[in-house]
Amino acid sequence: MAAIEMKNIVKKYGDGFPAVNDVSIDVADGEFLILVGPSGCGKSTLLRMIVGLEDITSGDMVIDGKRVNDLAPRDRNLAMVFQNYALYPHLSVYENIAFPLRLAGAKDDEVDKKVREASKTLELDEHLDRKPGNLSGGQRQRVAMGRAIVRDASAFLFDEPLSNLDAKLRGQMRTEISRLQKRLGITTVYVTHDQTEAMTLGDRVAVLKRGVLQQLATPRELYENPCNLFVAGFIGSPPMNFLPAKVDGDSVELPFGKVKLPADKAQRAQGKDLLIAGIRPEHFDDASVVDNPDESATFDATVDVVEWLGNEAYAYIPFEAPPEVQKQLTQLEKDLDGESMRTQLVVSLDGASRIQEGDNAKIWVNAAKIHLFDPATGENLTVDAEHAGTVPSDDAMAKAEEAGHAQDDVHVTPEA
Repeated sequence: MAAIEMKNIVKKYGDGFPAVNDVSIDVADGEFLILVGPSGCGKSTLLRMIVGLEDITSGDMVIDGKRVNDLAPRDRNLAMVFQNYALYPHLSVYENIAFPLRLAGAKDDEVDKKVREASKTLELDEHLDRKPGNLSGGQRQRVAMGRAIVRDASAFLFDEPLSNLDAKLRGQMRTEISRLQKRLGITTVYVTHDQTEAMTLGDRVAVLKRGVLQQLATPRELYENPCNLFVAGFIGSPPMNFLPAKVDGDSVELPFGKVKLPADKAQRAQGKDLLIAGIRPEHFDDASVVDNPDESATFDATVDVVEWLGNEAYAYIPFEAPPEVQKQLTQLEKDLDGESMRTQLVVSLDGASRIQEGDNAKIWVNAAKIHLFDPATGENLTVDAEHAGTVPSDDAMAKAEEAGHAQDDVHVTPEA
């Protein structure tokens, strides 16, 4: 096992575009780190630089205390599991798992011992004599993981290993990977664009946008204290609601009325003419099913659509947004690969709610959970720095935005 240190890592292609832009991340020995972000954000490029499949333009990659920038992949002692399994179709499961050991010149008894230990761990014993073409997608992915396990590698690297599986298999494999990593205690870096994988698997999650690290924190911190609009919009399903807002004394004025804010949140947002309020759907509810709701945290709104799911329901309430807010939401929609940022409030209702389409309903909001963002910068004004984890510097953000606008105009980046 080994710690991995990424120090000011930059990757530029021939035209000078920074696919990875000054990223610094320390992965502790035995930690499970997730790299997550939309397509083209640089997460796979960063993973390939760790393993040595991509050259580093500048910065230092340090594994187990040793700088490895100039080492070939075979000399870094890392095991990588790819999205497409990368199995040898003419070899049996046994020989696919044994391949790295054969390549290293291991003795037959050592090969047999390690292959059978790995197959037992991954429940592949009954498939050892079969060929990959006769296995399911989940079984093939377990074979690829078995090949990584037998190597006694310093770290595991996963490049979107579950994206080719159906939804049910993805859920099963997430659990298997989590159990395996905890059992082996091996340092793991895992790339995904799926926020569910990111939130359920990782000890910490690094969110990337246009090659810049946006926030590095535990899944809970990312969810509860996003550092900016991008992280807030990317993490969470359904996504966070973004509404135009103005702070007036100790209250925030939303499109549906005023809600009293906690004093610390109101204080931090003073002096701003226009803000964007971020509120997750589950932080609303039907006021009639809330015990003793505070009247200063309720408002009346006309419900457009209701989706009833049994244990809960979602109510949709349209609203108007001024141009400054709409501009940010349009840009956010582009950054999130087209994730809809429509001007409608999504409210998660308790299953006991009887709100119907067309009702003028009284809605309660948990004011303590309201985030306030600066429309100009996207910065979250209501998050304590000590709770946000690692966040990008203003300079890094400015460079990323400049590069991003140039990309939108004239450049198509390599897929990351």
